[in-house]
Amino acid sequence: MNDDFTLFVGVDWATEEHEVCAQDPGGGKAGARSFKHSGDGLADLCAWLLEKADPASIAIAIEVPHGAVVETLIERGFAVYSINPKQLDRFRDRFTMAGAKDDRLDALVLAASLRTDTHLFRRVSQLPAETIELREWSRIHDELQSERGGIVNQMRAQLARYFPAFSDVAPDPGEDWAIALFAAISDPAAAKKARPVRIAKLLKDHRIRRYSAEDILTKLRATPVHSAPGTATAAIAHLNLLGERARLLNRQLKDCRKHLEAVIDQMADDSGNESEQHDATIIQTMPGIGVIVAATLLAEAAGPLQSRDYPALRALTGVAPVTKRSGKKCTVIRRTACHPRLRNAAYHWARVATVHDPIAKRRYAALRARGKPHGQALRSVADRLLAVLCAMLKSRQPYRTQEITTAA
Repeated sequence: MNDDFTLFVGVDWATEEHEVCAQDPGGGKAGARSFKHSGDGLADLCAWLLEKADPASIAIAIEVPHGAVVETLIERGFAVYSINPKQLDRFRDRFTMAGAKDDRLDALVLAASLRTDTHLFRRVSQLPAETIELREWSRIHDELQSERGGIVNQMRAQLARYFPAFSDVAPDPGEDWAIALFAAISDPAAAKKARPVRIAKLLKDHRIRRYSAEDILTKLRATPVHSAPGTATAAIAHLNLLGERARLLNRQLKDCRKHLEAVIDQMADDSGNESEQHDATIIQTMPGIGVIVAATLLAEAAGPLQSRDYPALRALTGVAPVTKRSGKKCTVIRRTACHPRLRNAAYHWARVATVHDPIAKRRYAALRARGKPHGQALRSVADRLLAVLCAMLKSRQPYRTQEITTAA
């Protein structure tokens, strides 16, 4: 592969200035410069490289596989490769053992390691517009969900100060119906005065059927905890502010989910990209996969899914164990070097599949019967589901529960 390139370039990406170092195939220094992170700066970078060689004969190494720098270089026809920062740190030891860290040194290390170990780098390609949009909305959903979780935890902490009975009624005080209930009953005194008719109407308006007005009032009228004067007033004011933020996040999460569904449907219906159409449609037929998991897989594992690379998917989702062998000692441990969003998606995929899919349920039960912990059993289920998914994508066949269950 190195014979295809006459120039190897390392780009140490930064927020203001990028350090760039170029080497010839023999390891000689062909130039080094810094470029500002701006439209003019990136244009100067491309012009500087074009003065040295043709774009098709230039290989560029960078840590970050996305962003304006990468997209500009790919658009101009350069071959761009990325590498994990941890791998780059190991390559840095070739040049200094003192632990020195310098942007210009990193650019040199990137160029030199790309020249000598090109097979350890990953070629970066431009993703389709739908995939980029799906990835962004998927990450927005995760950020909103994380922010909502923090707000709900704050609400629980405030309720525990003076009104823990409310948490027994509404374990998730950030739900819309729970916020409306708190507006009607914000302390034990209000619970004693509340009318069942009003609470019943509130539950009906929010379509809550798991509780009755009588059950809620019985729990909220339990003996209250003692709190210092002013504690309830302060906590109620704080909870009202948190409730407004939680209500906004609930609405944004619903809108985000609708947008994810629309993008996935567009990808499935796009007749101009047959491969993407089949992938988006087939993935959604797998048991345990909903909109969020499907969006995460399509957005974060677009390359391995397109190439049907089962080993890469196992590593990215963290279901492939890591073996450590030295002499007579051999241990197998859980993989931690993986994509965190794909790891979470695989976990929830397997968790839901063990509830709704007979084969996944039997496999999980058998592993638990052998003494495997919950997490390890779910990772094994996810491993099997990934293998089935890759087989389905290769044959372009949807998941057929009845036929597979009957055959099993």
